[in-house]
Amino acid sequence: MHNLVFSKEALLDIEQIAIWYEEQREGLSYDFELCLEDSISQIFRNPELFQVRYKNVKVRFIKRFPYGIHYLINLDKIIVIGVFHTSRSPIDWSKRLQ
Repeated sequence: MHNLVFSKEALLDIEQIAIWYEEQREGLSYDFELCLEDSISQIFRNPELFQVRYKNVKVRFIKRFPYGIHYLINLDKIIVIGVFHTSRSPIDWSKRLQ
C-alpha cells in the first residue's frame, strides 16, 4: 500500500483551479473537486495503471476538465507534483522535478 503525498505546489495548483472555476460559475469548483477526488482515488487504488508521460512522471487526466494529475511513484509513496492544464508545456513545470 502506498502513501499519497501532495507537494505544496500541487495543493496550490488545486486551490487556484478551484477558485478560477468558482469565479466562472457558482458550484463549478465543487464539480471539479468531485472529478479530482475520483481521479486521485483511482491513482491511489492502482498507481501503475496510468501512463508515463515524461521521465518517471505518470499522468491521470481528470474527466470533464482539461487537467492532468502528474505524479511519481517512489517506493511506498505516490507523490503528486502538480495538477496542470493540458495546454501547458512540460518546460513550464518540469522544474518541479529538480
